[in-house]
Amino acid sequence: MTTEDLATLTADKVIDARGTACPGPLLEAKKGIGAVKVGQVIEVKSNDKGSRKDLSTWATKVGHEYLGLIEADGHDRLFVLRKK
Repeated sequence: MTTEDLATLTADKVIDARGTACPGPLLEAKKGIGAVKVGQVIEVKSNDKGSRKDLSTWATKVGHEYLGLIEADGHDRLFVLRKK
């Protein structure tokens, strides 16, 4: 997805993991993905730069789709589509 697409995307669940260090945002994403249905999107807000790699790697490994990220005021907004 493009940055413009992500900026207009409304996530089905938003997880605010700002202020937590690795692996906090990843653990929050793992818990949060179970709260949405297949085909829905979670957004993880994180100011831990390691989340960029962690979330994309995890999503691919477990069969979800990492949609990308956009940078916001001092944090990233990372998006994952639940596939299974």
